[in-house]
Amino acid sequence: MTRSAFRAAAPVLVRAAKRAIRPAASLGLVAAALVVTGCHGLPQKTDETAVWSNQKLYSEAQDALSGGDWGKCAKYFESLQGRDPFGHFAQQAQINVAYCNWKDGETDAANQAIDRFIKLHPDHPDIAYAYYLKGMIHFNDDLGLFGRFSGQDMSERDPKALRESYDAFKVVVDKYPDSKYAPDAAARMRYIVNALASYEVHAADYYYRRGAYVASINRAQLAIKEYKNAPAIEDALHLMILSYTKLDEPQLANDTRRVLAATFPDSPYVTGHPRTGAKKKSWWIF
Repeated sequence: MTRSAFRAAAPVLVRAAKRAIRPAASLGLVAAALVVTGCHGLPQKTDETAVWSNQKLYSEAQDALSGGDWGKCAKYFESLQGRDPFGHFAQQAQINVAYCNWKDGETDAANQAIDRFIKLHPDHPDIAYAYYLKGMIHFNDDLGLFGRFSGQDMSERDPKALRESYDAFKVVVDKYPDSKYAPDAAARMRYIVNALASYEVHAADYYYRRGAYVASINRAQLAIKEYKNAPAIEDALHLMILSYTKLDEPQLANDTRRVLAATFPDSPYVTGHPRTGAKKKSWWIF
């Protein structure tokens, strides 16, 4: 096409292009309008508590707590706390948030809530309960429902949560001995000591079965040193005897055997017979 012919045809080509663009633009506008209309047509989620008074919100939260609706309980108490952080219900709401989250299996959220309460209200009348609840949060954190049914022992798991539980219960026993929570906290501390001792014995047994006898002795000795009165020490001493025997150290094995006999005279490792009496309870039969 010559330059003069192109100039003559240019207006026609431009008009054709505009006609082609208009339908596409119109379709785009229609589609956008449909999207906007559709969004406005979606049901909007509303917060039913927004129009409630603080008294009603607290009452509903208490009902959820009493009824065991832990998710709703935590949600309502959190709303109450956020709405009026220095109000009449705020301090109790903080404790209840921790409790409801714990019962709902939200242990991290529960621990954060109770730590916040302890930091903000160290002289609160319920501070002993706050520490007790912190201990309970970590006490149950180490073993879930499936662990119980599979026969898994608390002492076979990471002891970090158990140590934190022990520390919280110790505050209750040491600082608030007259609290109604102190006797149960003390009992759980004894239980945790044996679980932690058993954790070390599990490690000692692991090394023994793999032929690492020196490592097995070291872990057993650690259990004996750190948890002197724990029932698991019986197994720790037995593993030391076995390991010393494997290392051809008969004198050390015999010395350890005498300690075992003096400390646990009825032990099957000493008598050669099964222990009589009730079967040892699993840790969760508390």
